Amino acid sequence: MLTINRIDLSDARLLIEGAAAKAREIGVPMCIAVVDESGTLVAFERMDGGKVTSVTISQDKAFTAAAARKATHDYNSVNVPGNLAFGIHTEVGGRLSTVGGGLPVCIDGEVVGGIGLSSGTPQQDMDCAQAGIDHFLHKRQ
Repeated sequence: MLTINRIDLSDARLLIEGAAAKAREIGVPMCIAVVDESGTLVAFERMDGGKVTSVTISQDKAFTAAAARKATHDYNSVNVPGNLAFGIHTEVGGRLSTVGGGLPVCIDGEVVGGIGLSSGTPQQDMDCAQAGIDHFLHKRQ
């Protein structure tokens, strides 16, 4: 039998709170998705002004980060022609994202969920995702 640790709704709200605060600070309204360790959506927020296309993109980034247990930008660096991982973005029905902005959420070295942001540049999305994780970890202490 397995014992699985996963984020819950209150955890997801903390992640969104931290990410949204950073998004407001930089002036970019974001779509923010939080998933559990299996990539299943736990919570989502589309800030006023968040791009319509970013609804799906943020959820796919969160899914990738949790289910693959790696940051989406890590896939980006290997998803180039000639590399063995080229084309990974076409797998899982096209849900694997290789665009920066999806990060796994880890507790004690274990992936317990993922956060994905979209509407800014990949770097802005990454920064806001990290701010969400930082806020979550700080509030958990």
